[in-house]
Amino acid sequence: MELSKKQIERQDFVDNLIYELLLSLNPTEKHFDWDIEMIADVREIIRIWTMKNTYCSEQEYYPYIEE
Repeated sequence: MELSKKQIERQDFVDNLIYELLLSLNPTEKHFDWDIEMIADVREIIRIWTMKNTYCSEQEYYPYIEE
């Protein structure tokens, strides 16, 4: 089973938005590279909050393949 194009686009949207947020919140001139582990940590906190406070499912928030 594979993710659909729409699901991949959603993943990219979420990850890119989190990265842009982290860059914009950085108060220093020091740039940091794309780090999927850092992005995933933030994504998980947002997922927990989103699931707790909305009717959004995990799959709607960040699609994945269940194994």
